[in-house]
Amino acid sequence: MVSPSAKEVFILGLTQEGRTFRPSDWAERLAGVMSQFRPGGATPGSHLSYSPWCVPNTLEGNKCVIVHTDLRDEEPMAWSFVMNFAKDNGLQVVEACLLPEPPPK
Repeated sequence: MVSPSAKEVFILGLTQEGRTFRPSDWAERLAGVMSQFRPGGATPGSHLSYSPWCVPNTLEGNKCVIVHTDLRDEEPMAWSFVMNFAKDNGLQVVEACLLPEPPPK
């Protein structure tokens, strides 16, 4: 369960047992499927970029998908889909806030 105050949820490419989830491009595939769910809805060509609500990334060398909780508010079925993907595949899910990179010194 995700707390109501969370802004982002990270679906990590690690199983509950700590194994790396396969296939290696799972994060890009999941985010690609979710590309149509975006602020303002799908538009022509929106399938060519990731939705700001569901973005693949890497965290400590592991693939992950960052899911913004605005998706839960705007598209509850899409939110259920990504959360059930994580649950069905036994993936770790954490609430977090992605901090910007510090400026170079």
